[in-house]
Amino acid sequence: MSYTHGTSETPLLGDTVGANLDRAIAAYPDRDALVDVPSGRRWTYAEFGAAVDEVARGLLAKGVRKGDRVGIWAVNCPEWVLVQYATARIGAIMVNINPAYRAHELEYVLKQAGISLLVASLVHKDSDYRALVDRVREKCPQLRETVYIGDPSWERLTAAAASVPPERLTSIAAGLSCDDPVNIQYTSGTTGFPKGATLSHHNILNNGYWVGRTIGYTEQDRVCLPVPFYHCFGMVMGNLGATSQGACIVIPAPSFDPAATLNAVRRERCTSLYGVPTMFIAELGLPDFTAYDLSSLRTGIMAGSPCPVEVMKRVVTEMHMEQVSICYGMTETSPVSLQTRMDDDLEHRTGTVGRVLPHIEVKVIDPVSGVTQPRGTAGELCTRGYSVMLGYWDEPEKTAEAVDPGRWMHTGDLAVMREDGYVEIVGRIKDMIIRGGENVYPREIEEFLYAHPKIADVQVVGVPHERYGEEVLACVIPRDPADPLTLEELRAFCDDQLAHYKIPSRLEVLGAFPMTVSGKVRKVELRERYAGRAE
Repeated sequence: MSYTHGTSETPLLGDTVGANLDRAIAAYPDRDALVDVPSGRRWTYAEFGAAVDEVARGLLAKGVRKGDRVGIWAVNCPEWVLVQYATARIGAIMVNINPAYRAHELEYVLKQAGISLLVASLVHKDSDYRALVDRVREKCPQLRETVYIGDPSWERLTAAAASVPPERLTSIAAGLSCDDPVNIQYTSGTTGFPKGATLSHHNILNNGYWVGRTIGYTEQDRVCLPVPFYHCFGMVMGNLGATSQGACIVIPAPSFDPAATLNAVRRERCTSLYGVPTMFIAELGLPDFTAYDLSSLRTGIMAGSPCPVEVMKRVVTEMHMEQVSICYGMTETSPVSLQTRMDDDLEHRTGTVGRVLPHIEVKVIDPVSGVTQPRGTAGELCTRGYSVMLGYWDEPEKTAEAVDPGRWMHTGDLAVMREDGYVEIVGRIKDMIIRGGENVYPREIEEFLYAHPKIADVQVVGVPHERYGEEVLACVIPRDPADPLTLEELRAFCDDQLAHYKIPSRLEVLGAFPMTVSGKVRKVELRERYAGRAE
């Protein structure tokens, strides 16, 4: 059956995030812990621990207590990392806020999480964070204070630490449990407002530890992180993945920049590099790509979407990342449940999202009956174990919809478990089209249509049909807007290649897709937009 669990002779960590950091400081005091390439600042583990404690004591001086929510609304920078570990030190709950959020979204998160103190960037690209905070402050009475990175208010925060004796941190640490909430991360919200996945020390510390352990991290590793810290990819798989093994965090830039990323790898002799496939494509596409010495790399993590085979080949050969790993997960599971191993072949790295990590269970079920499916049969992927969130912040009904009484997290993803236990993601349940009683998986059609020479990008959705219940609509961005694809050309391309019920009966040619702030296509909007239109 499509059920498997990860076994290991190594037990789960029972530490809090702060206690685990203390272990690394004691073991590797003089090794690099954090390097910020843009500013040239760097901290050994001993220095990093002292800086974390200073911010923690500063937060205490500002009145932050155990269980209070501290927002972090900033681009990647050392202060982000210091706030992450400092809030964990004092039992506060750090709330990650996407730097791309505007006033309406910021107001929602500040209210929904009940944030009392906010740490924010000053400006980045076209965002003036201070102006945006000022716009919503009166509507958020719980927000007592905002501290801006790179502003005198940050210096006042760290200076306030002098009024709090170090012994108070020791006393607070003794009263913390690894099961306490430590982090709230808001999901993308492709439908309605985002939900705040509430994660414990136990959730995220162990997940970072096992992701790092699976790709062989030691204190010798230097991890380049161009992925955003506000997401689990950066702060759990990246920061906690590094510090739980005594490795070094390297920040290449405030936000993704392909040249800055490769420069950081070269300058700091990084051994690991993270990114979504589009980041690696951008790096490989630099005109002077061959000028960067990337010979120090051996591994890294690619996640977020499937990696094209040709891209993976170049990452392995031209970027020297022979042990690169693919990860699958979701915010609600801290995030990783499945991961490829260092010695997996090209097909497993591009055709699957890996196999289950230690101490986690996964199964594939029939979405209607809930019965576990035979291997090789598509169904909903569910996962259970230490990584499943405590729940959605202040939303018990939505928590109950996602986590069943058996503590299985229902991912909403359609998956197939192979005979060897590796898992393929074939789509989203909400995206599945039921046409005349036949289940149609949009991703299968999309993967096929990507090969059409006139198609630059494609999204397939189901729209209502009087006779069949639903019909298949292909939304296409053409390679050449002056020579768009016709429905006849599209259907001819599919003939004798796809079953008749999978062939799109409708076509919409677009200039761009509607997107969420985190870069996911809003398929729900495409469905709604074209639901009432007949050919």
